[in-house]
Amino acid sequence: MGLRMVIDSQPDLTVVGEAADGDAAIAGVAALEPDLVLMDVRMPGLDGLAATEHLCARPHGPRILVITTFDLDEYAYAALRAGASGFLVKDSPAEEILVTVRAVLRGEVMVAPSLTRRLVERFVLHSSAPEPAQRGRLSALTDREREVLALVARGLTNGEVAARLFVGETTVKTHLGRVLTKLGLRDRVHAVIFAYESGLIRAGD
Repeated sequence: MGLRMVIDSQPDLTVVGEAADGDAAIAGVAALEPDLVLMDVRMPGLDGLAATEHLCARPHGPRILVITTFDLDEYAYAALRAGASGFLVKDSPAEEILVTVRAVLRGEVMVAPSLTRRLVERFVLHSSAPEPAQRGRLSALTDREREVLALVARGLTNGEVAARLFVGETTVKTHLGRVLTKLGLRDRVHAVIFAYESGLIRAGD
């Protein structure tokens, strides 16, 4: 109810529906075709992570912004891996909620590069070896594209990558765009996850 009040108070945003669990959320998306879903994690029946994965697997589906209890927990990583475009902490102030919602609607990923790296390292890297299937996909990239991907996965911004490689920031964006296209990845966050899971870089690099 609180989220609805915050969002509906804005002239450019409208809540078109609500759902009590993951199954209802999936049905609601099919019926209402929203641009964005604010997805809780813990719900009865199908939870928010499973619902997020289901919705993100659909072509032209809505963007997902996951609502978590803490700003750094296993749910945040799992949500990003499932295809979410960011996450909000439940007690975020209204101003932060609105900034995040609008940014995700613009196509941005609302997770800081450094936080993405911390999430991946904390919940994946210390317990799993590179996945062979993911490793094989690296062959689709040029040497420069691999270099850009590795730097992005280490938490560098586009500007920092450009300075490191002595190229323009537009060039970095172009390379990263090609990486996403070749690997079939949704956005920057999923590129970082792929870089770690493929073994391109490892924790502590």
